[in-house]
Order: sequence, then C-alpha cells, then structure tokens
Amino acid sequence: MCSRNAGRSQMAAALLAHRAHGHVVVSSAGTHPAAAVEPVVAQVLTEAGVDLTDAFPKPLTDEVVQAADIVITMGCGDACPVLPGRRYLDWPVTDPEGAPIAVVRGIRDEIDAHTTELLTSLPSS
Repeated sequence: MCSRNAGRSQMAAALLAHRAHGHVVVSSAGTHPAAAVEPVVAQVLTEAGVDLTDAFPKPLTDEVVQAADIVITMGCGDACPVLPGRRYLDWPVTDPEGAPIAVVRGIRDEIDAHTTELLTSLPSS
C-alpha cells in the first residue's frame, strides 16, 4: 500500500509476484489512487524484466487488508487501516513521483531487496 498506488506499491507488487513465481498472491492498493501507473515506474520494471502492462492503481479497502496475511505500507501513514491478526511491515522507500529515472532505478532496486528479504523469511510449503 502507498498513497497513490502509482509507484512504490506497484513496483513492490510486481517485483514480489515476479520473484515468487506464483507461490504467493500479491495485490496493491492506494489510499488516493492515481489515474495511471507512473510511466517511469513501468519503464524501470521493464528494464528489470518485469511486466507491468496490466497494472493500474486501485483503491485501498478494508477488504484488501482483510484478505492479506502480510500488509506492507510505504508512505500512507495513518491512512492505511490496521487490522488485528495481520503482519505489518513498513518499507520507508522514497516516492518515485517526479524523480529522474536514475533515482527511480535505485528505488526499484531498494524495493527488490525488500521483496527478496520478505520471500526468504516466509515459511516453505
């Protein structure tokens, strides 16, 4: 989750789904969804071999949080609902909106490191 669901949370969801190879269900949402995913975000993911073609910003609902075992927040602060029984992680990642592509690549790599760490912490089934 992030505020606009156009940058960080889209990158996190796409990278996590890519790295998990179907072993986890991933969704993303924003407290105030934008009209579209930031083009530079799609570009840096394409460079990393991750397809974002069908992605679009979605609203954050209680149902999204209720369906999750792990909730990752990135910059939505108090606007993100907190429900009991969920594991919450906050990844303090810079918002890529308006940033030069080199900075967005660094944000992608930082999020990718977080997703890799998360995947290694999950129990094997």
